[in-house]
Amino acid sequence: MTATRIAIGLALVAVMAGCDRRDTDTWQGYVEAEYTYVAPLTAGRIVALHVKRGDQVAAGQPLFALEADAEQAARNQAEAELAQAQADLADLRKGDRPEEIAVLQAQLDEARASLALSVPRLARREKMVKGSIIGEEELDEAKSSILADRGNIAEYEARLAEARLPARMDRIAAAEKLVDARKAALADAEWRLSRRQERAPAAGRVEDVFFRAGETANAGQGVVSLLTPDHLKLRFFVPEPHLARIALGQKVAVACDGCPPDLTATISFIARAAEFTPPVIYSLTRREKLVFLVEARPDHLDQPWHPGLPVDVRPLSPASRGEPLAQGAGS
Repeated sequence: MTATRIAIGLALVAVMAGCDRRDTDTWQGYVEAEYTYVAPLTAGRIVALHVKRGDQVAAGQPLFALEADAEQAARNQAEAELAQAQADLADLRKGDRPEEIAVLQAQLDEARASLALSVPRLARREKMVKGSIIGEEELDEAKSSILADRGNIAEYEARLAEARLPARMDRIAAAEKLVDARKAALADAEWRLSRRQERAPAAGRVEDVFFRAGETANAGQGVVSLLTPDHLKLRFFVPEPHLARIALGQKVAVACDGCPPDLTATISFIARAAEFTPPVIYSLTRREKLVFLVEARPDHLDQPWHPGLPVDVRPLSPASRGEPLAQGAGS
């Protein structure tokens, strides 16, 4: 009878030791979220909310819109100024208008016709001077008319050639710079107009909406809180004796209430300084023990991790000096 009691006692001790060992091999923690607060670039009145709390959104999906009357007007003005600058540049490259060229051509034709009359008139007056019919003054007048006609012809030919040429290169270059400036102004106006409607920077879940339509949001003030799967992390606390069993990049097993089996995470941060066990994970076996904060990124982003959810973490590949050890070490 005594031997039986001793055997039962030893078995109970072994069971209790096993339970204690499993407990010390499991580290407690919780799920923490890093929220993205989508805020307007400038202050404005909210005219539309396209999402509500709990909605799943895709990257680029509209979240909310602000009044944009002033930005729309600025964009239209920039577009009109660009069109005017482009038209001025095209006009400089083409030269004068066809109507202006036609006027110069008519003046040139008139000067040539006048010269065609002045030449025989001079010949006739030269004969008349020899016959003493007219004086030298009339001959000089005929010669002057020829010189004037030739001068007019040269002037109109030069003006016509200039009218058919584009503007000087420096004026064209200045006009091109003005077109570039107008394009930049239009791009800036369009960007400011686009920022009056904020979109989701990545796919995720809307955690909260802080404003209603009709309210005014200040610049940089979050309107929608967005949680993306890649911004979830597990925070757990490892006792000092177990610190040598973990390393950055190491895989750990994760368990939680209602979660599927075989969940894992990858360690991304290990605190350098120790801290006391937080009250939220107080237990009789860990009270007043120093622990180190460790963070890990979940490998299963399709799992609906809930911020604040308690988790149990245990090592899969204990490490020593940053290198993985054999599976099951320290078990």
